Amino acid sequence: MMAINESIIILLILLFSWGEYLWEQYLTLRQLKIYQTNNDIPNDLKEMLNEESFKKARLYGIDRSKFKIVKEFYSIILTTIILYNRWIYVAWNKSENIAAIFNIAADREIIISCVFMTFVTLFNFIVNMPFTIYSTFVLEEKHGFNKQTVGFFVKDQLKSLLLSLVITLPIISVAIYIIMLGGNMFVVWLWLFTTLATLVLLTIYPSVIAPLFDKFVPLPEGSLRKGIESLASRLHFSLSQIYIVEGSKRSAHSNAYFSGLFGAKRIVLFDTLLEKYDEEKKKTTGCTESEILGVLAHELGHWSCSHIYKSIVLTEINLLLLFTGFGLLFKYSMLYTSLGFPTGQEPIIIGLIVVLQMILAPYNSVLSYFATALSRKFEFEADNFAVSLNYPNELRSALIKLGKDNLDYPIYDKLYSSWYHSHPTLLHRIENINNQTISKKQD
Repeated sequence: MMAINESIIILLILLFSWGEYLWEQYLTLRQLKIYQTNNDIPNDLKEMLNEESFKKARLYGIDRSKFKIVKEFYSIILTTIILYNRWIYVAWNKSENIAAIFNIAADREIIISCVFMTFVTLFNFIVNMPFTIYSTFVLEEKHGFNKQTVGFFVKDQLKSLLLSLVITLPIISVAIYIIMLGGNMFVVWLWLFTTLATLVLLTIYPSVIAPLFDKFVPLPEGSLRKGIESLASRLHFSLSQIYIVEGSKRSAHSNAYFSGLFGAKRIVLFDTLLEKYDEEKKKTTGCTESEILGVLAHELGHWSCSHIYKSIVLTEINLLLLFTGFGLLFKYSMLYTSLGFPTGQEPIIIGLIVVLQMILAPYNSVLSYFATALSRKFEFEADNFAVSLNYPNELRSALIKLGKDNLDYPIYDKLYSSWYHSHPTLLHRIENINNQTISKKQD
């Protein structure tokens, strides 16, 4: 009977995983059909989007969808093999054996958990590397976005791997220690620790982590800098510095953002966002200075509407709920024996993985859907803020240009968009900006 019950747990986890996989594949196929059959430029974009650009965006969308289909099939097959063959226990057992080589006893759970997480991180890094390479040097290269050399790519990947271990291993070690010693209140202590760790990482990311991967240089004096400083001053935004990040060494995609939770903040512009003539593509890319101000008016809308702080609060509430669920479930021995662990061996890190990522997967999927919807709401609010600052035309023009430069196909299946898109589609944003502009004039 025990073996049957243990098999049911694995079966239920796999059933949900495959159900979610089939649902997402269905959505991808719906969107792929739109890419393949829709050849007409929407009326709102005909003035700024020609047939060539529209076709390139459509072909880019087709290639990305096909890549996504293959990658997700690979992922679900790998997940099934891992669970069916109880490879999680195999990895734990291997971790104990590696620790034993260094005379580390099997009861040193925190150290063995670090070995286990290193093993898992390296495994994921290796099995996903073929897709990372293909995405960068075939897919993105084919459509003119990849700017990385092989040397740059290798260095970037190794830095990312090392940094992930440097950050996660200490956090995991402290989390396990808290769970071991926290008693009945360990959920609260664990939540407080992860909250503090999250805030520290968000605080140090702009000045410590981001410069490890990209070069940041101050925006030179000139009309653009004066315009940004004037906009920040007008909104009482405590601006400390404006940076240009050399994103063009990695990709032709463009972006802009602000960073800093407390005190002085910084604005960062990708160098690909600035208007220039692309010799390779024989065309002008990027945005004019007024359009960049429109984009930054949108970004400052996120600050003015406290979207960052609202997102942090919601994330922390979710973490508290997840840890509460973990506290209620992680002592059930069947969760461990179902993965192949012998009776009585219940490593905390395994409990965290099983409960938070597998048992609570349905909750995570539902929450992700609503979080994505909330993100789209925030984007509309930020657009509305830019309109209120009298940047409707600049923002609309910038969005169209960025969509064109990034080969963002403007037509999406409604179900696909509602499930995946954290930002409203370009057409929805233009429609909203137009409506807000009309409403503002009427007022």
